[in-house]
Amino acid sequence: MPSNLDHYSVSTADWRKTLRQNNFRTVVVIILFFVIYCGIGLLVDMYIDSSYYPQATISQLFYAFITLQLFPLATIVMLVIASISLFVSYALYDKLMLLGTEYHEITPTTAQNVAEQQLYNVVEEMKIAAGLRYMPRVFIIDADYMNAFASGYSEKSAMVAITRGLMEKLNRDELQAVMAHELSHIRHLDIKLTLTASLLSNMSIMVLDMLFYNVIFSGSRRDSEGNSRNTLATVIMILRYLLPLISVILLMYLSRTRELMADAGSVELMRTNQPLASALIKISDDHTQNRDQYNAAYQQTPHEQVRREAYIYDPMQAGIESISSVSDLFSTHPSLEARLAALGFRKKS
Repeated sequence: MPSNLDHYSVSTADWRKTLRQNNFRTVVVIILFFVIYCGIGLLVDMYIDSSYYPQATISQLFYAFITLQLFPLATIVMLVIASISLFVSYALYDKLMLLGTEYHEITPTTAQNVAEQQLYNVVEEMKIAAGLRYMPRVFIIDADYMNAFASGYSEKSAMVAITRGLMEKLNRDELQAVMAHELSHIRHLDIKLTLTASLLSNMSIMVLDMLFYNVIFSGSRRDSEGNSRNTLATVIMILRYLLPLISVILLMYLSRTRELMADAGSVELMRTNQPLASALIKISDDHTQNRDQYNAAYQQTPHEQVRREAYIYDPMQAGIESISSVSDLFSTHPSLEARLAALGFRKKS
C-alpha cells in the first residue's frame, strides 16, 4: 500500500451505493432549481396581474395561472430565455474553462515527451473502460499546482485538462484514477447538470432582483392597491434576501454530490479504491506544503473562480482563499476525510 495511506485503515468501498444515493440527491436538487425558477416566473405573473384583478386573492391568482385561465406570459418568457442562455453557455463553456491559462492540446502525434504520451494513453484506456463513444480532447495546463477538471456538455464535446504539476507528481496508477474520476464526470453528464443548475439559479436571482426594485420604486402606490398585491410585495422582499442563500447552499450540495459520484465512478472503472485515495492525499498534501506559492499562482491566473467548482481538488481546503472569500461552509467539494471515508479509508486512531 502506498506510504501516504499508512495512516488509514481500509475497507471495501460500496461504489454502487454511493452512485445510487448521490444520483437520487442530484435529481432532487435539479427539480428544486427548476421549481424555484418556474416559481419566480409565476411570482412575476401574479404580481403583474394582481394590479388588473385587485380583488383576487393570491390562491385565486395562482390557480388561474396553473389552470391557464390566465396566460403565464412571464414564466414562458423566462423559460425561453433560459433555453437560449443554456444553448449559448453549452457552446462556449469549454473555451471559458481554459480562459486565462497557458495550455496546449495533446494528441498521439503532438505529445512532446513520454509523460505526455502516457497521459494520452491513460485517458484513452479510461475512455474505453467507461464505454464512451468519443475520445475526449486532452489538455495540459502549464501550472505547478496539482489539479484537473473535465468539461463538455456531451460525450462528443468532452475534454479533460490537467496541470503539468499533477502529471509530473502522480504515478501511473494515480494518474489513471484521476482521469477515471474526470471521465466519470463526463459519463454522468455532470457538467451539463451543474451548468444548468447554476444558470437557473443566477437567472432566478436576477429576475427577483428586478422585481424587488420594481416593488421598492412603486412602494408609494402599494397602500392603495389590493391586499394580494401588498402580500406579494412582502414575499418578494423576503425572497430577495433568502433566495441567494438557498441557491448557494443547493449549488454547493450539488457540486459535492457529483464529486462523490465521480469518486465512486473512478473506483468502478479502476476496480480498486487505493489509487484515487492515494492521489487525493498527494494533491492535498502538495497544496498544503506549497500554500504560499500556489496561492500566488492561483491569484495570478485569471478566471480561476470559473474552474474552482470543476477542479478535482478545491484549493480553499488547503487555506488558499485568493480565488474566493466564501466560508468553508460553502466549499464546492466534500472534505478530504469525507471523500476518503466514502472510498473506504478511515484515519487510524
